[in-house]
Amino acid sequence: MTTEAKVQLTSSELGTLWMTYQSTSASLLMYDLMKEKTIDKEAQSILTSYISEAQNIKNEIMKVFNSEKAVIPIGFDERDIIREATPLFDDIFHIMYLRQIIKLNFQHSAIFSAMSFMKEVHDIFKLNYDIADKYYVITTNYLQGKGVLTRPPYVTMPKQVEFIEDKNYMSGFNVFSDKRSLNSIEVGYLNEAIESNVFGMQLMTGFAQVAKENEVKKYFIQGKELSKKIVTELSNIMMQSDIQPPSTWAGKATDSTNPPFTDKLMMYITSLISSSAISFNIIGTTYSMRSDLQLKLGLISKDIFQFSKEGAEIMIKHRWMEEPPQMEDRNQLTK
Repeated sequence: MTTEAKVQLTSSELGTLWMTYQSTSASLLMYDLMKEKTIDKEAQSILTSYISEAQNIKNEIMKVFNSEKAVIPIGFDERDIIREATPLFDDIFHIMYLRQIIKLNFQHSAIFSAMSFMKEVHDIFKLNYDIADKYYVITTNYLQGKGVLTRPPYVTMPKQVEFIEDKNYMSGFNVFSDKRSLNSIEVGYLNEAIESNVFGMQLMTGFAQVAKENEVKKYFIQGKELSKKIVTELSNIMMQSDIQPPSTWAGKATDSTNPPFTDKLMMYITSLISSSAISFNIIGTTYSMRSDLQLKLGLISKDIFQFSKEGAEIMIKHRWMEEPPQMEDRNQLTK
C-alpha cells in the first residue's frame, strides 16, 4: 500500500506569499484609516468595499501558513496607526493612493502566479489580481468622474503598416541631428512614469510633514525631490516631441503635522513603491528604441535604486525590516 506525498510549499511560493502578506497588512491599515478620514460618501464606499474583499487575501495566506506550520509574519497592525490623528491627505488622494497600489498588485500577482505550483497559492494570486482589476476600473471611473485624472495623449490612427528602414530610428545621442518623435509605446511608459512620480511627490510631501525621526523626515524630503526631478526630466522629453505631459496635480497632502502612521509603516510603503518603480523603469528601457531614452530611464533607475537602498539601511538600523524566510545554511549545518 502506498501513500501519496503531500505537496509542499516551495521556496518561491513561501517567499511570494510572505511578501504579499506584508504588503497587504500594511495597505489594509492605510485604507482603513483613510476610510475613517474620508468625507466623500462615494470615495468612502469604495475604500470600505475594497477593504472587505482584500481582507480575504490576508486570510487565505494565513490559512496556507498555518497548514504548512510556517510562522505568520508580524507585518503591520494597530500599533502602526494613530486613529485620532487629523487627516494627512484629502479624499481625492485617498482614491489615487488606492489606484496606485492596485497597479502594484497587478504586477506582483501576475509574476507571483507564474511562480506558483500549489493550487491554493495560485488561487490566492488569481484572487488578488481579480480584485485589483475590479477596483482599478472603479477607482479610475471615480477619478475621471471628478475630472482629476488626465488621459494619456491621443495619436492619429495609422492608415497603413510601416517597417523601420533607417538605423537612425534607434539613435538619439547626436546633438547635431533631430531626434525622431516618440512612438506610442514610449509615450505610454513616459506618461505612466510621470503620473506615478507626481503621486509619489505628494505622498512624500505628506510623509515628510509627520515623520518623527529626523533622518526619516530628511529621507522623505529626498524622495520628494527625486520625484520632482523625474517628472521634470521626463516631461521635457515629451515636450521635445510636442506632446503634452500629464498635468493633473489634484489629490494632495493637508497641512497636518500630526502623524497618522508610524515611521515604520511610512518607510515600508515608500520601499514598496520604490522597488516597483525600479522594475517599471527597466521594462520601459527594454521597450524603448531610442538610445537617449534608454540611457535616461537607466539613470533614473539607478537613482531610484540608490534611494531605495538608503531607505533599507534606515529600516534595518531601526529594526523595522522583518527578515524574509531564509534557506538553510548548509555550510553552517555541516560544521
